[in-house]
Amino acid sequence: MKNLNEISYDIRKACFDIHNKLGPGMLESVYEAVLAHKLYQMGYNVKTQVPIPVIYENIKLDIGFRIDLLVEDVIIVELKSVENLHPVHSKKLLTYLRLANKKLGLLINFNSISIDKDSFIRIMN
Repeated sequence: MKNLNEISYDIRKACFDIHNKLGPGMLESVYEAVLAHKLYQMGYNVKTQVPIPVIYENIKLDIGFRIDLLVEDVIIVELKSVENLHPVHSKKLLTYLRLANKKLGLLINFNSISIDKDSFIRIMN
């Protein structure tokens, strides 16, 4: 199995390819479906819309949190198609990482001119 950095690199490469072919302006659900398909073609195990429960005082609460993509059961990918990423988007991903007990999350905004440092954020838990 590849390590986190190798998987992260492949995800980023796939995002560049998708953005180059589709461009900005589509719904998040389109980018999610295409990225899941592309990663699957690359040989990765990809799950979409994975529910994340909240555990509070030994009570499991299924309250609607969902991971956009979970790659190889180790990397959470949160997709956006917004004008600009805001701190709340990073905080949401960090919350998902903590609740799901995962180390690495990628926040990707496809609604940008290019996939660069402002539209691709790597977050460690």
